[in-house]
Amino acid sequence: MDARVIVVTSGKGGVGKTTTTANVSMALAKRGYKVVAVDADIGLRNLDVILGLENRIVYNLVDVIEGNCGLRQAMVKDKRVEGLYLLPAAQTRTKDAVSPDQMKYLCDELKKEFDFVLLDSPAGIEGGFQNAAIGAREALVVTTPDVSAVRDADRIIGMLESMGKMPIKLIVNRIRPQMVAKGEMLSVDDVLEILAVDLAGIVPEDESVVTSSNKGEPLTMGDGSPAARAFANIAGRIVGEEINLLDMRSSQREGLLDGFKKFFLRK
Repeated sequence: MDARVIVVTSGKGGVGKTTTTANVSMALAKRGYKVVAVDADIGLRNLDVILGLENRIVYNLVDVIEGNCGLRQAMVKDKRVEGLYLLPAAQTRTKDAVSPDQMKYLCDELKKEFDFVLLDSPAGIEGGFQNAAIGAREALVVTTPDVSAVRDADRIIGMLESMGKMPIKLIVNRIRPQMVAKGEMLSVDDVLEILAVDLAGIVPEDESVVTSSNKGEPLTMGDGSPAARAFANIAGRIVGEEINLLDMRSSQREGLLDGFKKFFLRK
C-alpha cells in the first residue's frame, strides 16, 4: 500500500489529540500495519509518556534534522506490539528548530519505510502546526464538544483546507450523553453541523483514559473500555472497514447552546 501521512491536530489544547495519536497508532499496528507516531510538538513532548517509551529515548527529531544521528537511530521501537515506532520530539528546543522544508523531507523519508505516519501536532495555528501539517496529505481534527474547542476546530479546519489537506476527518472526544440529553453539551450532530466535515469517530468520556496515560499503556493495547473500543474503531475506519458509530448523536432538544449554534451557522 502507499504510505499515508496523517496529521492529528486541534485548535484548542487539552482536547485529547496526543491520546488519540497514541491509541490510533497502537490500534493500526495491532492490525498488522507498520506505523510511526511522530511527536511534532517540539519543546512540549508528551507522546512518549502516553506510549510508555520515555525512558528509551536517546535521540530525537531535531537530532535527525541537524545530522546528529540517522533516522533509524532516533526511532524507538515499541517492543509490546510489532510494527509500532515512535519518533520523539526534542524537549529542550523550540518549534523554530525545524523548518517546514525539513519537516516535509522527514515525512518523505518516513513514507519509504512505513504504512502510516501519524504526526502529533501542537495545538493552535502557529508555526508548530504549520510544520506538523506540511508533510501530511490527510488530517484528523480532534475536538471536544465544548463551545471554545469547536470554535477553534473550525479555524483549524479552514487552515487545513487552505493547505489542500484531504480528507479532513473529525473525532469528537469526551462526549457525555447525559449532558447532551439535558442540553448542556453540544451533541455530535451539533458539532458536525457547525464544522461540516466527515466524522472519523466518537470517543465517550472515560476515566480509563487518564489511568492508561499515567501508566504509559495506550488503551488499544488490549483494554476493553468504551474509549478503547472507540479508538480501535477509528483505526478500523481509517483503513476502510465498515464500523457503525457509537449511538450518541441525539440532538432532539432545545438547550443553552442553541444560540451558539445559530451564531456559527450564520456564516
